[in-house]
Amino acid sequence: MDATLIWVVLGVALAAGEVLTLSLFVAPFSLGSFGAALTAAVGGGVVPQVAVFSVLTVASFWLLRPIAKRHLRQTTDTKTGTAALIGRTAVVTAALQGPELLGQVRLDGETWTARSAGLEAITAGATVTVLEIQGATAIVTE
Repeated sequence: MDATLIWVVLGVALAAGEVLTLSLFVAPFSLGSFGAALTAAVGGGVVPQVAVFSVLTVASFWLLRPIAKRHLRQTTDTKTGTAALIGRTAVVTAALQGPELLGQVRLDGETWTARSAGLEAITAGATVTVLEIQGATAIVTE
């Protein structure tokens, strides 16, 4: 079997392994394999092929691994969904009254069913703060 084909098959197998693991540990070996395949294709012997494989693999680890580790350690502070609504202000559009203190608020351009977290009714037009979201109901306080 031709050395170029061996290196290409090895590079593809290693690239597939990287896609399955997503650890950026196998990818540098894959890059080294493709470099060695190129060396074999232009007529380089076994020693240059192994040298190119080694140099490219080490260089890839040296350049790419720190970047990947930094991205893997990043925490996301972005809240999404209903968690992003906690702490936001809303305007009461239908008074929160009655035995369950239910009404409606305008929250980020949407109308939400709302319940007062306190014991007193809240009049229409009041500005409230969202304490939590329970299902489709915003629990609010003045």
